[in-house]
Amino acid sequence: MIKETESTTHAGRIRRRMGSTEIPADANGKQLLVNDQNKYKSMMIRAYSSVWMIGGFIFVVYMGHLYIWAMVVIIQIFMAKELFGLLRKANEDKQLPGFKHLNWHFFFTAMLFVYGRILSQRLVNTVTTDKLLYKIVANLIKYHMVTCYFLYIASFVWFILSLKKKMYKYQFGQYAWTHMILIVVFTQSSFTVANIFEGIFWFLLPASLIVINDIAAYIFGFFFGKTPLIKLSPKKTWEGFIGASVTTIISAFVLANFLGRFQWLTCPRKDLSTGWLQCDPGPLFTPESFALPGWLPWKEVHVMPVQWHALGLGLFASIIAPFGGFFASGFKRAFKIKDFGDSIPGHGGMTDRMDCQMVMAVFAYIYHQSFIVAQSVSVGMIFDQIVMNLSYEEQRELYTKIGQIIKDRQFGES
Repeated sequence: MIKETESTTHAGRIRRRMGSTEIPADANGKQLLVNDQNKYKSMMIRAYSSVWMIGGFIFVVYMGHLYIWAMVVIIQIFMAKELFGLLRKANEDKQLPGFKHLNWHFFFTAMLFVYGRILSQRLVNTVTTDKLLYKIVANLIKYHMVTCYFLYIASFVWFILSLKKKMYKYQFGQYAWTHMILIVVFTQSSFTVANIFEGIFWFLLPASLIVINDIAAYIFGFFFGKTPLIKLSPKKTWEGFIGASVTTIISAFVLANFLGRFQWLTCPRKDLSTGWLQCDPGPLFTPESFALPGWLPWKEVHVMPVQWHALGLGLFASIIAPFGGFFASGFKRAFKIKDFGDSIPGHGGMTDRMDCQMVMAVFAYIYHQSFIVAQSVSVGMIFDQIVMNLSYEEQRELYTKIGQIIKDRQFGES
């Protein structure tokens, strides 16, 4: 009788668990991620948010380089806001009026320094037709570094003067935390902006691959996920990881062919205007023909050289970039939070969406500078660099020296 009661009680517990929010278990007692019933609601919320984000992203990309840069700045501000809030304490902040503003002063000083260095030459190219404006901009750029330095010193002095007894530990902790945020956010996002002006292609392809990998991992994990991948992210599964990797690499090859057909995506932006771009696509974006075996219905296939490079980006996006997400998961566990914020329904905060993107942006820039730029040098590009970076007097001096070199060689050969 006692055994029957215990058996009935045990069966009742199992039924209650199956009807609760817990994930059902298999015969061996292991939880099956694929049978989680609560995930359907979160999937719909996540899907709606994803549609809106992708739609907005496409619109911004269509608008051009400056609008993409503005989007990156807005994302940075959201990320900084989320990260600043992690270590803030309400009671301490009340005793330190204006201390929050100090963090943002550091933030915008870093923004001025980073983007000033990246966009200075393009700003000069934009105002070359107006002599007065050109002189003003040239002087601003000339003293850009010293201006940023004294703005930082002003923040440093502000911090020292704001030190309050019994609050030193909290204040110095915030000071160190602020600088770590600046390093993480600006060091990586500066590569993103550099990619944008090298050609939207070099921003759009890596960013799209991360989105594709994230969506594919979610879908494969949703329908087939059974084996947990890493303890830092319990919802990540091997099935989702492998399925997403294959999908991302294939997508990279196909997407590069599609994006490489549009000059306004592949041309670098050399100024800060918003007009459409046209340029010589160069050998990187010129399709090459490859003969196929006779038993196939197609005789040949056309492949752009950039598609082979895209495979490298796809491989990194599918295998290494997800570790940015794992790092973020460990970071959140350390602070005992589920998400960095709640600005994106179903996705968490902006930082939750940008963890892998930051890692990918750095790799894309390094890959472009290491393997693409060296292969893309042409007479036209050298001429453009001369026009952009040398003054009129320096161009005349270069012209004279090149002419003299050519004459010397002609006499030497004769």
